[in-house]
Amino acid sequence: MNRFLLSAVPIALAIGVFGTIFGAAATSLIGASLTIASSLIVFSGALQFAMIGLLLAGAPPTALLATAALLNLRHLLLGAALRTRISGSVLKRAGLAWFLIDESVALTLAAQERPAMTLVGSGLLFYVAWFVGTLIGTLGAALPQFGSVAEAIFPVLFVGLASISADRRDLKVRALAAAAISAVLVMIWPAVRSFVPVVAVLLVIIPERGEP
Repeated sequence: MNRFLLSAVPIALAIGVFGTIFGAAATSLIGASLTIASSLIVFSGALQFAMIGLLLAGAPPTALLATAALLNLRHLLLGAALRTRISGSVLKRAGLAWFLIDESVALTLAAQERPAMTLVGSGLLFYVAWFVGTLIGTLGAALPQFGSVAEAIFPVLFVGLASISADRRDLKVRALAAAAISAVLVMIWPAVRSFVPVVAVLLVIIPERGEP
């Protein structure tokens, strides 16, 4: 399997958590049906979260459309960056554009071979992760404190994912230990979840810098 597709797995897990947070937040605002439809059709976390923020602020439809247009302008640059890497007909490239998100483009630019496969494979994985996350968030929106729990898990997830990308056994052990400690901190003191990544980074880096 393309090694860059393997690299997409931890990113997909994080995207799934983002989708869960979005699903929980959006369901209480626009309902389950529209929340699910937005992730099925739009597939843009940045835009969907911006939409929720604007709706909460009471923004008019014109503001929503303007925000969507501005946020999507970056896809022109993303497409231009991949233009020399992916050949084929206009119809083929138009189909591949559906998978054109920041994360999939980054993996595709880093891929040394079969960039189209990397774009489609990672983009499809991210799409499924986002949609499944949205479904979970929608189903859990009725549960008390579900959104808060999802937000608390998010930094712990990122710390744990560091163990996957580490190329040394001692770093993997440190990252997993940091994730475990982070989880305990979040459960005991939910209010400190914003500082959890900082604590985790110190737990991983300080021993490294102390080594000769």
